[in-house]
Amino acid sequence: MYYVKNERNGQEVNDARLNLAIEYYLLNEVSLDEPILLFYINDNAIIIGKNQNTYEEVNTKYVEENEVTVVRRFSGGGAVYHDFGVLNFCFITQDDGDSFRNFKKFTSPVIDALHKMGVEGAELKGRNDLVINDLKFSGNAMYSKNGRMTAHGTLMFDSEIDAVVGALKPKKHKLESKGIKSIRSRVTNIKPFLDDDYQYMNTKQFREKLLLNIFNVNSIKEVKEYKLTDKDWKQIDKFAEQYTANWEWNYGTSPKFDLERSERLSIGTVEVKLNVERGMITELKIYGDFFGLGEISDVEQKFIGCNYNQKTISDILEQVDLSYYFGDVSKKELVDLIY
Repeated sequence: MYYVKNERNGQEVNDARLNLAIEYYLLNEVSLDEPILLFYINDNAIIIGKNQNTYEEVNTKYVEENEVTVVRRFSGGGAVYHDFGVLNFCFITQDDGDSFRNFKKFTSPVIDALHKMGVEGAELKGRNDLVINDLKFSGNAMYSKNGRMTAHGTLMFDSEIDAVVGALKPKKHKLESKGIKSIRSRVTNIKPFLDDDYQYMNTKQFREKLLLNIFNVNSIKEVKEYKLTDKDWKQIDKFAEQYTANWEWNYGTSPKFDLERSERLSIGTVEVKLNVERGMITELKIYGDFFGLGEISDVEQKFIGCNYNQKTISDILEQVDLSYYFGDVSKKELVDLIY
């Protein structure tokens, strides 16, 4: 495995727009003979899932007043908050056909390292959360393209939890489904659970300790590394300009809709918004924190110009590979949601 430092001209990058661009660049343009590991730390930012409605997930007033960067990633899942107390990891490897949605495979190295530092209660729970004593400290997501895939996640090491609460707007039903009243009551930092020998660490020192454990070496100098070149950075900048630093990509326009439906399904939260004129669907958008492989716009387009009735909706979904676009969901769940 190769480790990639997110450094430019010898300086570490803390801009979420560039770090997300590095991820995508490594996935699409850098093919090495072994998997790639990227760690990075961002200044204040909210990273939202590919299929989410930014305005529904973000407290825009708080974000603007506190200069929080908002970036849309290319993987599914929910919104997460980043600051200098959060360490982000990204594994990039070949998609062998069995690894997508297998969060255990990619989070095990992190959990094993935490166990060695005294965090015995760290474990994967539910679909994609890492927890300590049922308190979440990490959210994870995946993205696959052209036979390669990214598995990435956050590690709340010493984050400002009050800022997390202020910046995000979790849907009420998502909290109710977990039997919990607020974000603050269900998240935690890792640092308080570390052995006393590790309490001195800041986020960068925590990253170094994880690297030593994951690569099973005694010195950072022994970690196999791929260094980003000036040529790499030109492509990274180009991608950031087109996507991760582009308002249209991160927010986009959000037209008004006649009908809005949102439910917590077996695959996660799914929200459908549609306009219907004279019984015909003229606009339809699907949002959510589900993990799909395909472009959800392909599914949305199939409904445009069709009659808004149960049979037509069922017939359209019958032609869609639901597992590919949504995950393990039944046609009935989606029909009941849309109609």
